[in-house]
Amino acid sequence: MTKIIYRETRVEKPWGYELLWAHTERYVGKILHINKGESLSYQYHQIKDETIRLLNGAMKMELEIDGKRSIVQLKPGDCLHITPGMKHRMTALDDCDVLEASTSELDDVVRLEDRYGRAERQD
Repeated sequence: MTKIIYRETRVEKPWGYELLWAHTERYVGKILHINKGESLSYQYHQIKDETIRLLNGAMKMELEIDGKRSIVQLKPGDCLHITPGMKHRMTALDDCDVLEASTSELDDVVRLEDRYGRAERQD
């Protein structure tokens, strides 16, 4: 029996880093480490479907559902399903680690707002 070992890949981000620990044609597994006070883009995905679980720390999640923007506080153990088209942003209240399981479309990110200058141009 052949065992295949996948080595995780660390990807540096302006808000912290990602540990990509699984990547197949059908799914991706990551751990996002978000530094206290930092946030990801306010974004949505066209195809990508993801579920997150806060492993440790504290985080607020901005969500827009049916045109209504709200903020949800997450504590360790809380999970959230983010469907295609759902606008969202994670902000770390403390250093935190987020487990993310998603479909494999890693480049499917439409950034609407971004404090690091990565938002899409709306010309």
